[in-house]
Amino acid sequence: MDPEVDIIEFQVPVENNKTLFIWDIQPSFTEAFIYERLWSVFSSFGPLYLLKVCPNAAVARPGFYALVKFYSAVQASKAQRSTDKRTLFQSTPVKVQLSTKRNNPHSNPHNIKPLSHSRCQELANHCLGFNGWCTRILTLKELSSDPEDDQGRSQEEKTLRYGCLVELSFPQHTPATSRGVAVVEETYNNTGPEICGQKHSKLRRWVRDKAVVQAFSTVLVIMLGNGKVLIEVREDRDQLQPEDNPEGEIQVNEVSWSDLNPEQEEEDWELTVS
Repeated sequence: MDPEVDIIEFQVPVENNKTLFIWDIQPSFTEAFIYERLWSVFSSFGPLYLLKVCPNAAVARPGFYALVKFYSAVQASKAQRSTDKRTLFQSTPVKVQLSTKRNNPHSNPHNIKPLSHSRCQELANHCLGFNGWCTRILTLKELSSDPEDDQGRSQEEKTLRYGCLVELSFPQHTPATSRGVAVVEETYNNTGPEICGQKHSKLRRWVRDKAVVQAFSTVLVIMLGNGKVLIEVREDRDQLQPEDNPEGEIQVNEVSWSDLNPEQEEEDWELTVS
């Protein structure tokens, strides 16, 4: 593959070639100052998923180290070559290397986590522009709950379940489209119409965002060396197509409310430098 071809996916980057480890940062600066300067330097190479600054361990000499995660391996490589052994914002050079995460024997390499809804939006806007993509709700409706789910619950408890089907399209890359589907539910104490209205509004928003995330999960942004951007949608057997669902019915596995927090993206800091 052409080394100038860059492929970006809408998923949490975990690959070693997308992660930079920076050390030999002088102790004379505050963490906030270091964070601001490093963000300015490394975001100039491409969008960042993560930047963290930490003080050195007590057994080491005073100073700081940092972790930077790119969405793109090409951009991470360019950043490493351009910043290693450079002074950047201080009087002495820093060291910048690709990092190697320790293997976790219990981890599943195929368990890739999608980006949160807000991060999908940020990455799409960066790569495609604010007018380069749009979403359309095909179906958004309240679903009837299973009577067996209500067995053993008090009369004050109520279960809400919503389903949503959305279409993600790219006006400048027609006919590239992707569909996403989600079902969410929550059980709460039915204390009045105001609380019920708030729950309905919250679930409608969350199921829509979850469906958009699912639609983005099959999208590849291909950035060529000449500046041209291409969109490719991977085939997904679970993705609904018009001929599969002519009545707009939602047929997916249930997703519990506790699974929907997009900010629960845990970071593994057990890193060694290659």
